[in-house]
Amino acid sequence: MIEQSEIVLPARGRGFHLVTSFLEDQLPALPDKGLVNLFLRHTSAALIINENADPTVRMDFESFINKLIPENDPVYKHTIEGPDDMPAHLKSSLFGQSVSIPVKGGRLNMGTWQGIYLCEFRNRSQRRKVTVTVFS
Repeated sequence: MIEQSEIVLPARGRGFHLVTSFLEDQLPALPDKGLVNLFLRHTSAALIINENADPTVRMDFESFINKLIPENDPVYKHTIEGPDDMPAHLKSSLFGQSVSIPVKGGRLNMGTWQGIYLCEFRNRSQRRKVTVTVFS
């Protein structure tokens, strides 16, 4: 069986934000075993799974990706929405918009130190929509 729903994440400023608990609270009832796919419906943000305990990981992600893909690079032609626009698209493409997580015992079956991040690459805060597909 396949079920699908949508979750709207609260507006967040630029950065790497743990959203695991928020998503878990919004998920529909999960089967005993199955798979959940979370798909972020945006081109300037991303979803990833990574270290969930030490907040310096989030700061290091932000520092590294901004060094790798800086704003105001003269090679960018797509700048109509501001200096963070094209870098946000590039960052989003590198990280991706989708994560799939196994379900066991009606819960997301992630590792002890794993969390789901919303990677917000735009400077202005905005709500983001996630399509949730549950396979059982």
